[in-house]
Amino acid sequence: MNANDSRYTRFALCREMLDTVEVVENFDPDRTKSAAGAIARRGRLLLTGEGSSRIFPAKNAVRKGLTWGADLWITTEGSRQAATYDLSDFAVFGASNSGRTAEVIAVLRQLEDAGNPHRYGLTANRDTVLERHAEETFVLTCGWENAVAATKSVAEQALVYQSVVSHVAGRDMAVDLAGASECMHTALTSAIDPRIIEALLQAPTIYFAGYNDGVAEELTLKTNEITRRKSDYLEGTYAVHGIEEVMDPRDVVVVVDPIEAEFEKFEQVLVDGVGLTVVAISTVDTPFLDVRVPDAGEMNPFVQLAAGWNLLVEVGLALDIDLDKAERARKVGNEVTG
Repeated sequence: MNANDSRYTRFALCREMLDTVEVVENFDPDRTKSAAGAIARRGRLLLTGEGSSRIFPAKNAVRKGLTWGADLWITTEGSRQAATYDLSDFAVFGASNSGRTAEVIAVLRQLEDAGNPHRYGLTANRDTVLERHAEETFVLTCGWENAVAATKSVAEQALVYQSVVSHVAGRDMAVDLAGASECMHTALTSAIDPRIIEALLQAPTIYFAGYNDGVAEELTLKTNEITRRKSDYLEGTYAVHGIEEVMDPRDVVVVVDPIEAEFEKFEQVLVDGVGLTVVAISTVDTPFLDVRVPDAGEMNPFVQLAAGWNLLVEVGLALDIDLDKAERARKVGNEVTG
């Protein structure tokens, strides 16, 4: 993506992706310090929401908590399913950019009716229905997005959740953030190998694989919204455990932050066996076609997500797609009516 080329910047989607760099640069981890203390005393945290408001923000937080050994049980679930659980001992964060997502409002109302005061909201708007049913609401600084596909809001939601986990784990997130915005800018604006773009243009299905931290799964959703191509998320080693039976040699598997111990198996099953193309979003060289990204340490998932956005924008433009307006998808999936 070229930040100085109107071919890109005429789209709100590209401008909002580029805005993410400033969102990361200006993020204040201390915003959540008080809430994190209350959540830590609770000991259990559920992160709920729908679509992009949950996938990367919540799953990145879960992985961080487990990796850092935070003394906090963090889990995530879609709101309708979460509403079937006993959440009496949980603190609950409900994320909805619009502040009007019906499923999220329903679970917060249920908690309110049950007398659970540990209800937190995360939204891009002020004075919303969400805020009326949360005890404390965090409003994103990134502002409302005009493109259907959420980008900068997803990143800021993930920053908010990661800051909560950082406080609980006793980490200084400001240290982790140092240099991250520059790395994201590099990932967003680096040129993509034309061979990768060509392979993606020919692919009936674009698969994503990688850690279960929401990056690959979020890019799977963004593939639908930005390129209008079919996509699927293959968690862990699912990519080499049966699905190869129905893969097409024209398909592409994009592996986010690939694990070196799995290189050989991916080559054997996917490249040699199926005959398809494997693309790696990685900080190091791999045997595959690489989208190289700078190493940002604990902020690597954000940089990898930015690199995936860059990749999808190039494909969308090559397909002459209006990046801002999906034909069927809506900005607010299911809006509360009462």
